Order: sequence, then structure tokens, then C-alpha cells
Amino acid sequence: MVAACYLQKQGYSVTVYEKNSIPGGRARQFREGGFVFDMGPSWYWMPEIFENFFREFGRSTADYYSLVRLDPSYSIYFQGEKMRIPAGMEALGELFEALETGSAKRLHDYLGNAAEKYRIGMERYATKPCLRLSEFVSKDVVSLLKKLQPFQNMREHVDGYFKHPAIRNIMQFPVIFLGAMPERIPAMYSLMNYADTALGTWYPEGGMFQVPRAVHHLAEELGVKFRFDQDIDGIEVVNRKAVGVRCRGRKEDAELVIGAGDYHYMEQLLDPADRQYSAQYWDTREMAPGCLLYFLGVDKRVPLDHHNLFFDSSFDDHARSLYKEPRWPEDPLFYICAPSVTDATVAPAGCENLFILIPVAAGLEGDGRALRERYLDKVLRRLEERTGTAIRDHIIYQRDYALKDFSADYHAFRGNAYGLANTLKQTAYGKPRMRSGKVTNLFFCGQLTVPGPGLPPAFLSGRTAALEAMKYLKQRRK
Repeated sequence: MVAACYLQKQGYSVTVYEKNSIPGGRARQFREGGFVFDMGPSWYWMPEIFENFFREFGRSTADYYSLVRLDPSYSIYFQGEKMRIPAGMEALGELFEALETGSAKRLHDYLGNAAEKYRIGMERYATKPCLRLSEFVSKDVVSLLKKLQPFQNMREHVDGYFKHPAIRNIMQFPVIFLGAMPERIPAMYSLMNYADTALGTWYPEGGMFQVPRAVHHLAEELGVKFRFDQDIDGIEVVNRKAVGVRCRGRKEDAELVIGAGDYHYMEQLLDPADRQYSAQYWDTREMAPGCLLYFLGVDKRVPLDHHNLFFDSSFDDHARSLYKEPRWPEDPLFYICAPSVTDATVAPAGCENLFILIPVAAGLEGDGRALRERYLDKVLRRLEERTGTAIRDHIIYQRDYALKDFSADYHAFRGNAYGLANTLKQTAYGKPRMRSGKVTNLFFCGQLTVPGPGLPPAFLSGRTAALEAMKYLKQRRK
């Protein structure tokens, strides 16, 4: 939808084909029994990326939704202890200092380093299409590499600043969704700590779906056409050019195609000779976690914050089950979003809306009813123990969603939720190309290409793909 907005603004006629019945893809929403559940992203980080997008169209996020900064940003449950992570660097420094003398100063230094990485990343690299290595060559490349620290890993980086295990876990928690053990994630991703602490954790009133809903409204205002419940089943190519897409047996002509769905599936819509990447290529990719999700409506209030991380079991053991020894975790870490703590509109009065996420290795076998019930029981038992509140007898709505659902609803490769692991080899130029090397007018955007998974990267990816597509169209029409 982001790509469509940029192209339509330039005078091109754009049609978006969406497999599902509403816009948003993985960021969809559903309603049931007075509860409003976001189905995908739940963290609103990097607010300037969304604001910059709408500003390019003479609008603001405030034209579509209202934002609330969360404080605490989130809570973490360790063994026998709950720690609320306050909003802002000063308050977080005070918390750290109470755990480890001198850590407030070290946090200031750490975030100063992370701020520089964030600035360089956003200004120099996040908007590049990463089609050629020459994009990364500059006179100051040595200086940039020194600042970004791509060859140091997150574990070494964090451990160099802090000794207390709780602080180390707090600073490394984003790694579990980046797709590899901390020792294999480049230290440049500490920029996410800056995004969290300095830029803030926010919430759009009404739910995260307000974001794709806003882009959909903008696109329609610009004149983009939408066709929902339209699952594309082929991309027609003649003489190395895409001439249209097939949908339910009929052909829709096109001058240019942007594949914003799962990259692997988009390529399966082509004849084998027109695909860039082989089955062997995809089989050797390292995937970030998949998800086992639960949407629960509870007829009582639960003593939780908006975002809650349950690190009350072994971080390393769960991480091994995700990356080193892919298997269903025995005693999983999990995350709970309770948006009704902040927003009374997403649950009936006196009730709680709970979104529970267990990260699991993508592509695991055995995703069935018995397994889903067993893991829900594990989570509820620990949740009741940690909060001292009975929950399971108060559940009035329940839905689960996991690998098979991601595959069915989004054609997700191996049922993935977070795309490729952000290892050094799979960052930037190491990701699947944004432009096809086989079909001259076929482009890609989304989580499996640059810059990566998440709502802010999706906006950047859509914009970059549109700009590359416009370059092609302008050259063609000269």
C-alpha cells in the first residue's frame, strides 16, 4: 500500500490485489464478542518513519489516529521478579543504577553509541535498494564501519557495558525476534535499543490496525484501486517482461508488477526460468522465528502492563530451540500484549484483551490442536503463578494461530512470521534482491527483502520499491 501511494501520487494508475478481505496483511485486525484483536505487529517504534511518510503526502499521522506514549514501555518477568522498564533514558538509568553501580553512565554511553548507529542506518542505508555493492562504497566507509560495528556481535557489545544479568537480558531482548543467538547478531542492531528508549514505545488508539487502515485511506484518497479476496495465482512474463497477473483464471494486464507478498511465494508465481532463487537457495536461508499466537478475551482485569515479556525461564535454552536445535521449546519464553490496559475500546467494560506470543522455530512439524492446547496450558499456568490471578476459568473468547495459519493466510515460507534472520550474511545486500534480475519490470518489497521485517521497515521497503519502479518507468518512456 505504501508503494501504491507513491506511484499513484506520480500519476500512475495503481491497483492493489489483496488475498484477504481487509487491508494490512499480517497487520490485520478482527473483532469478536466486543473484543478487538490486532493479529500481527503490536510494538509502535520509530514514530518519525510513519510521520515522514504521511508528511510526503501533505498529511500527518494525527489526521488518521492518536498516539499515546507508554510508560512503562514494557515489563519483564524474571525468576520471581517483575521489572517495569520506564520510558526515557534518565528513568531507565536510575533503574539500572539500582542494579549495578555505574550502569547509568554506561547506559548513557551505550545509547549514545546506538544513536549514532541509528542516525547512520536511517540516513545512509535503510533506504537503499541494495541492488549493488557499490551502493555501500563511499570515502568514509572505514569510519562508518567503525561506528556501525557490524563485525562485533550483540552479546559482546552488551556484555562490554553491563555485568548484571537482568540488564543484559533487557538490552538483548530484541534479539529473540531478529532471528539468531545474540552472538550471531551484529552489534549495529543496538540501534533498536535507541529506538526503544530514546524515541519511545507508543500505541495508536484503537489498535495497531489504525496504521494500515490509515495507509489504505490515504491510498484511496489518492485514487489507488483495491481488490480484496483476490489471491494471485500467476505472473505472466513475455520476453523478460511481466505483462500481467493471473487471478482466478483471468489475466489482468500490467505495465509493472511489485510483489509485496511473501517473496518466496511471489517467485513461485513465475515459471522456473524466470525465478531468481532456486529451491536450494531458500532451503539454506536462516529464518527468524515463527509464532504460536493466542487471542484471549477474559471477563476480568488482569494485573499486567501493556507489553509484558516473560523471561522467567532459560533465555539460552529457548534461543537454542529457535536457532541452534530447531524444536518445540520445553519451557518457552513468551510475550503478552494487553492493549485494554491502555485502550478501553478494545475490550468490553471490566474485561481484558490478551494477545499471547510464543516465538518458535519456523518450519517445525506438529503444529496441531493438541500441541496448541498444551502450550496454552503452559503459558496460563505461569501467567497465573506470576500475577497471582486466576485466568483460565475466566476466558470467554479464545482463538489460536500458528505456523499453518501463517502459511494458509499469507503463503508464508515455512510458516515464518519474522522473515529472515538478521545475521551479517542476511543483512542489506545479503537479502533477496528488491528488483528481479530475470524479469526487468518486476520488483519486490516487504519483510523478506530490504530493509527487513516490522512495520517501520515495511514503510521504508514500500517507498524504496516505488522509487526504483519509477526509475524504470521513466527510463522506459523516454
